Amino acid sequence: MLIPTLALLAITLYLAAAALLARPLFGREATTTTLPLAIAGAAVLAHAGVLLGAHRGALDLHFFAALSLVASVVSALTLIVNLSRPVATLGVIVFPLSALLLGVDVFAAPATAPQPMDWQIKLHVSIALLAFGVLSIAAALAILLALQERALRHRQFGALLHALPPLTLTEALLFRLIAAGFVLLSLTLLSGILFVDNLFAQHLAHKTLLSIAAWLVFGVLLWGRWRHGWRGRRAVNLTLAGMAILLLAFFGSKFVLEVVLHRTA
Repeated sequence: MLIPTLALLAITLYLAAAALLARPLFGREATTTTLPLAIAGAAVLAHAGVLLGAHRGALDLHFFAALSLVASVVSALTLIVNLSRPVATLGVIVFPLSALLLGVDVFAAPATAPQPMDWQIKLHVSIALLAFGVLSIAAALAILLALQERALRHRQFGALLHALPPLTLTEALLFRLIAAGFVLLSLTLLSGILFVDNLFAQHLAHKTLLSIAAWLVFGVLLWGRWRHGWRGRRAVNLTLAGMAILLLAFFGSKFVLEVVLHRTA
């Protein structure tokens, strides 16, 4: 009963933090971000406790367990991002998704057991999780940036614009996240080459190719930003396209094999 109770606590805290952060978006008086972010921090700790207990303290990369793990990493990184660049509105997107994925893993998904891994594979997976997490936050920020630009274009100076930092700061943070995610994704591909036996074996070839495709998209975007000053809609579209490809690389085959075909990836 401990794990379900801890999961319910984490879900409640995630949703409470998101609700507090969403108040300015509905024209209500904003609370300081300290309280909701502290609540979200407690949710992340409870989420980590669930992962440690439900999956025996090991990396469980089955579909729903992996989604829950990624959600906890993204939530933790969202808190870290807010330490240097306050964009607490990201939590309105990230925290409810984390609550949903945690709930599915604990209350709806079949029980799974972690598969044994060498330390090299654990290192490769850890770097990949960080890369996916950072780029996921960049994708969420790209969505907020698109909404912000649309509001400015239509002169809709409403609650959203007041809840977000100035457009230039949002855009600068977006590209910093993409640059960091690009470095981590590069390390992911490099560690895969060094540590994963038969990288193009069954169930790995398309993951590798899609990851390389996402790496190229983010690389082109960073080059375009540096060389031609790309920004705005082009930056948003390429960010979301790269993230969509990366999502397919990380979870596409797992969904088909484990959820549709009921086989182990």
